[in-house]
Amino acid sequence: MSKQYQSFKEFYPFYLSQHQDPVCRRLHYLGSTIIIVVLINTLINQDWWQLVWLPFIGYGFAWLGHFVFEKNRPATFTYPIYSLMADWVMYWQMIKNRLASAFIKSHKS
Repeated sequence: MSKQYQSFKEFYPFYLSQHQDPVCRRLHYLGSTIIIVVLINTLINQDWWQLVWLPFIGYGFAWLGHFVFEKNRPATFTYPIYSLMADWVMYWQMIKNRLASAFIKSHKS
């Protein structure tokens, strides 16, 4: 049985530990960026059917990264809400060029 995290703050270092491979992280970033583009396009054009693609885009790129490059089981399978939140935190840290410091901090925990 896997550990039950009591908070997102407790979970996030584990999440980062599951994303050591840079290709996996880049695939997460790519998938998240495409999700944002699709959302913006959907809002502008009001083509609501496009929203159907969001889980396939987001999970597709992420799971490819995990199964092919990271060679681990996505945390989404066990922690779906925390994993979704963590993906966007990681994305924001990548944009702000702060992911390296997050990795260092998570290894001190």
